[in-house]
Amino acid sequence: MKVTSLRVDEFADVYSGGTPSTAMAAFWDGGIPWITPKDLAGYEARYVSSGERDISDEGLRNSSAKLLPAETVVLSTRAPVGYVAIAAVPLATNQGFKNLVCKTGVAVPGFVYYLLKHSTELLESHSTGATFKELSGSRLKAIEFQLPDAESQTRIANILSAYDDLIENNRRRMALLEDAARQLYREWFVRLRFPGHEHTRITNGVPEGWKKTRLSEVADINKESLSGSYDGEIEYIDISSVTPGSINEPTRYDFRDAPSRARRVVRHGDIIWSCVRPNRRSYAVIWQPGPSLIASTGFAVLTPTTVPTAFLLQATTTDAFVGYLENHARGAAYPAVVAGDFERAEVLAPRAALLAVFNDQAEPLLAQASTLRLQNQKLRAARDLLLPRLMSGEIPV
Repeated sequence: MKVTSLRVDEFADVYSGGTPSTAMAAFWDGGIPWITPKDLAGYEARYVSSGERDISDEGLRNSSAKLLPAETVVLSTRAPVGYVAIAAVPLATNQGFKNLVCKTGVAVPGFVYYLLKHSTELLESHSTGATFKELSGSRLKAIEFQLPDAESQTRIANILSAYDDLIENNRRRMALLEDAARQLYREWFVRLRFPGHEHTRITNGVPEGWKKTRLSEVADINKESLSGSYDGEIEYIDISSVTPGSINEPTRYDFRDAPSRARRVVRHGDIIWSCVRPNRRSYAVIWQPGPSLIASTGFAVLTPTTVPTAFLLQATTTDAFVGYLENHARGAAYPAVVAGDFERAEVLAPRAALLAVFNDQAEPLLAQASTLRLQNQKLRAARDLLLPRLMSGEIPV
């Protein structure tokens, strides 16, 4: 495989993005997808086709934004540096991006996507700024990369994209499973259309045999903490590693070297909820963990006692519950709740027999989603192990 050292501007034309005036309504909502770094935060798919907002043809003409062709590689170069995706359709970006239109026969968009995705540290090293890193167009254009011939690039991109296609397929299946459980909960316990509701008396929004109670009556909060005398390795869940409904790969430490906040013991069926900035919905369910999984004390660990995990997960992730946490958060810079806020939260506890019927339907959905999530972790690990070896030519293609 022949490899050539090329500057970015030798294998791609680089274009900056732009933002139309927000004071001009005619510049907006015109059907041209407009991407910002925020749109790519936590984004796993290779291709992007829409953002939070659209702009109009007039907005395009009256700003530095440009209509970029499909297959443009969009790279965030300002707060943060390193988000990357491929345009699935013609679109525009804001000035937080530098956009690479690959030169035919020299660079393949799919390969450049993986090349940049694998080069975050290199990109950051060429960035400037103390508080907010920014990679200028001139600096980006001058960075040199090792590129194989276009045919080899295509083969490498195809190998890696096969992993990402499986990950994306699993992600969609997880979303469907999670939505099915959420809709079942809403139908039975919010809209109160549960089995037998036609023959159940409802008083002040509470069906007969149910009760409104504190969360502490159906779950323990922070039940167990790890002793400071513990000796051995742990897998540590930091707040930054949790996104809504999901835990990224935990970090392995010898306990003596672990962060001081590594204290919350978590077990199968627990739910962890970040106490800081609850509006971000950083929660996840613990499913079939290893024996040494430990969470930060920045989480509240909810251990179900009289209700099943599948029910508790839904009850503590509704908009109403999140709103309760937001209203009780304290602090301006880092609004946070405490364990007591979780303990005092009000939940509606149905009859045990109905909970059992709900769990029979909801728990298999939760288990399937958790299995797919674990598969995705393994697929990502395999892809990330393979990527540098393919890029370097260590593995022939």
